Amino acid sequence: MTPRLVMRNVKKSFGATRALCGVSLEVGAGEVLALIGENGAGKSTLMKVLSGAYLPDAGTIELNGRAFVPGDPLHARQGGIEMIYQELTLAPHLSIEENIVLGGEPTRWGWLDRKKRRAMAKAALDELDQGSLPVDAPAGSRPIAEQQIVEIARALVRQPKVLILDEPTSSLTKRDAESLFRVIRRLRDRGVSVIYISHFLEECQALCGRFTVLRDGESVGSGTMAEADLSQIIRMMVGREVKDIYPRMPHTLGEPVLNVRRLAGRTKPASVSFDLRAGEILGIAGLVGAGRTESLRALFGLDDTRIGSVKVFGAESVGLSPRRRLEQGVGLLSEDRKAEGLLLGRSLADNLTLTRLGPVSRMGLVSDRLQAEKTTAWMKRLDVRAQGSEQAIGELSGGNQQKVAIGRLLHHEARILLLDEPTRGIDVGSKAQIYRLIGELAVAGKSIVFVSSYLPELLGICDTVAVMCRGVLADLRPAERWTEQEIMAAAIGQAPATQP
Repeated sequence: MTPRLVMRNVKKSFGATRALCGVSLEVGAGEVLALIGENGAGKSTLMKVLSGAYLPDAGTIELNGRAFVPGDPLHARQGGIEMIYQELTLAPHLSIEENIVLGGEPTRWGWLDRKKRRAMAKAALDELDQGSLPVDAPAGSRPIAEQQIVEIARALVRQPKVLILDEPTSSLTKRDAESLFRVIRRLRDRGVSVIYISHFLEECQALCGRFTVLRDGESVGSGTMAEADLSQIIRMMVGREVKDIYPRMPHTLGEPVLNVRRLAGRTKPASVSFDLRAGEILGIAGLVGAGRTESLRALFGLDDTRIGSVKVFGAESVGLSPRRRLEQGVGLLSEDRKAEGLLLGRSLADNLTLTRLGPVSRMGLVSDRLQAEKTTAWMKRLDVRAQGSEQAIGELSGGNQQKVAIGRLLHHEARILLLDEPTRGIDVGSKAQIYRLIGELAVAGKSIVFVSSYLPELLGICDTVAVMCRGVLADLRPAERWTEQEIMAAAIGQAPATQP
């Protein structure tokens, strides 16, 4: 049987940078193919070629046995190819309903058919088990996880023949991800071809029939997922063994450096209390919408607080601005690097040094040489793949952008790091680097609050784990006293929890 999609020896360069050096893959009708590789391996570039965002420099593409090279995204959609990008592409001021049907609005006698538009949006959300989402709400007002669901619903409305999913679960809870997997299996059974890009190899195992691995812009291996050895796939991805994914570095916990009591925001959180000690890695689990992100924002001064007490290094300091928090040595890594964490149009050097210009300045002026030297040193330490310190950070892959965002906190010499989903969109090799870095920071006496939806990493690297449910942070325990099942039960309010 002829494969639905075949890509052969596809090449793409950006100036002197060779993003794709000759990549080949194929996917049949009714098949889910895992496309695996490190950040910067070429996965997103290859899919942008397929979805019409980039034109290839060389190579061939066949769709349903015929040559097909989309000239732009509209051409690709007309051919039945839909791509859901890792970075959100919604119109934030438009409603959820308007976003889902955007570009394919139904009409009647030349006028917009609002009733049919509502029905189309509702049907797509129902298929994702998300029928309760408020379709009249502006998309930009909803949490990142809900925005991700709107992106997926928009693709389903168009009834694609080839659906490309780039890290679709990076912002989803386990429950929402399982709903998405059910939809993908239904699409597969209808004959839709799915290309699934994910750094979560266990997801690929559960969902995909075959896999293709990219490294440094080349196809380096493929096979049947059911027969795959995950350690072998990881070796293909990174070109080396990756041992100790969750490294445990012996470190001593010191005196409390952050004391939070009954902290409550205008809406969320409802009540947050904990003590964070020097050298401690405190993990916070919970469902999307439970108030984890709002808690970090309130602690950092981005959101108003209603009541509560916060002490930083023993000094009462509730309600301080982000600038004052930075001066205290508190740093925040936002879960939304695109909208809040980075200046996408500015260089790596600007993004990395922006909050602490002193070390890169002379006589009150920023020194380009010093800024480049500092940035290059951090790029080397964090293994950031880029053309150089002057490259616009928006041109980097999502994982490399995240490394720069973390690097800014390290350059700022923050002593308390509030990390909101720090490994979102990062490949397994880079995750191991980030985990090791967090361990090294703890050994050096830094204190970390680590919010994550990925339970294995919380249990793997944290000293203490707490669970947030309906705005209340509760049940702080040593990590070894938790199981994934117990965390999920506490997150949905089905297990007894004690509030500190």
